[in-house]
Amino acid sequence: MAAHRQHTRGTRLLTGALVAAALGAGTFGAVSATASTPDAPQRARTAAPASAVAERDTHRTRHLTADAAARAAQAALKAAREDGQRVTVAVVDRNGNTIAVLRGDGVGPQSYQSAERKAYTAASWNAPTSELVKRLESTPNLKDIPGTLFLGGGVPVAADGTPVAGIGVAGAPSGALDEKYARAGAAVLTTD
Repeated sequence: MAAHRQHTRGTRLLTGALVAAALGAGTFGAVSATASTPDAPQRARTAAPASAVAERDTHRTRHLTADAAARAAQAALKAAREDGQRVTVAVVDRNGNTIAVLRGDGVGPQSYQSAERKAYTAASWNAPTSELVKRLESTPNLKDIPGTLFLGGGVPVAADGTPVAGIGVAGAPSGALDEKYARAGAAVLTTD
């Protein structure tokens, strides 16, 4: 009986090892086969094309290019330097994604996030943040919206009346100065 138990235990160990090896080989083979299947591009081509979505179920948006964002940020930073001010300039797209940030020499660390939040606020509301500050008097809970900052210094950028970006400036001694520099950045984007 003891010999039978040892044999059974040994058989179980051997069987378990064989099963594990077979499963491992099968998994490896399946992964290898999937990774190098020659007809994979054919399957990708037979998937539903993006154009299958009805036009009525989509909308098109316009976005500021990275080059335009960089030009605007440079212009805002230059205007601040000419006034002897140290600022950070942020340009965000319509969705609040940062496109460009320029942090001037010697500017405080808090200005980076403040500039981004001002830009986001201006783009979200399609209004200068100095105007939005006035709305807080009648609706103080606006300031509780995540990611926003209701201080002067943010201006929207529009194309054909539709907001496409926001420019935020932070670091000058007042929101009015920050907004002046943000407007200088937006001015380089206007057509002649």
